[in-house]
Amino acid sequence: MMASSKASMSSLAARMKLKSAHDIILPNTIPKLVYGTAWKKERSADLVYQALKQGFRGVDTAAQPRHYQEKLVGDGIRKAIAEGIVKREDLYIQTKFTPLSGQDKDNMPYSIAQSIPERVHSSVASSLANLNTSSNAEDSYIDCLVLHSPMPSLPETYEVWKTLSGYVPNRIRALGISNTDLDTVASLISDMDIPPSIVQNRFYPATHWEVELRKLCHENDIIYQSFWTLSGNPQLLRSSVVENLAKDAGVEREVALYCLVLGLERVCILDGTTNPEHMRGDLAGVEMVGSWADGENKVRWQQALQDFKGVIGQA
Repeated sequence: MMASSKASMSSLAARMKLKSAHDIILPNTIPKLVYGTAWKKERSADLVYQALKQGFRGVDTAAQPRHYQEKLVGDGIRKAIAEGIVKREDLYIQTKFTPLSGQDKDNMPYSIAQSIPERVHSSVASSLANLNTSSNAEDSYIDCLVLHSPMPSLPETYEVWKTLSGYVPNRIRALGISNTDLDTVASLISDMDIPPSIVQNRFYPATHWEVELRKLCHENDIIYQSFWTLSGNPQLLRSSVVENLAKDAGVEREVALYCLVLGLERVCILDGTTNPEHMRGDLAGVEMVGSWADGENKVRWQQALQDFKGVIGQA
């Protein structure tokens, strides 16, 4: 049976709108939890299929065979669509252009002899084919194409960005950047015709939980996409604010931490669990906490969120 994409959700779990160039609000939306597919190897197709079956509606991958199996990710998506589990229009599919420094030179979607624009075109063509869900290849599109990391120089980063921008809004709906810093994001916002819609970075103590970068994103209606949310934060998982929310809302600590991060606004999270029970539990847990926070516990939720901001140094 097809799960309805229009079922009411709590404010915490509700999908977010993406903004593109010139304040255009894109028709596609992004879920709060996006399924991450790095390092899934030959299990990629089955795990993506399972994630969609359990309720995930967003998938993150990359044109980087060293760490991702983009074609198998596409196979999992196509299987779920063929079985009526989900429709393409209800999915958020995100992939990446990975610079040469992040590629295995013997297995990558472009040639080392190509120019930077040619590498981008080859990578995008490969991704569109790998993730195509239509009988007509020309109908294939990607919701967001993320630059996996800035290029060695800002002019080269701009060259990649301008080349990717040529695909927007048809074959690519929005652009993003990952593993980046505040200055690069600020430059893209000020200098490019199409600003980033997504910034995907590690959320962990070494970067002070990206307080300043997230502020810049929030001011410019950019969605901050968190990864390493659990693995990079063992101390947060053991913190009293996470423990107390978990007890109050009746969820696991991992879900409580996810919810507090989502509560920072315009934030979504990459969730790469390989356990179908955890897939289902994470989605249900966020909705449970969201409903708890929207109801009689609104004040307790706001206090928990304020305490969490204090822990991560966000005024």
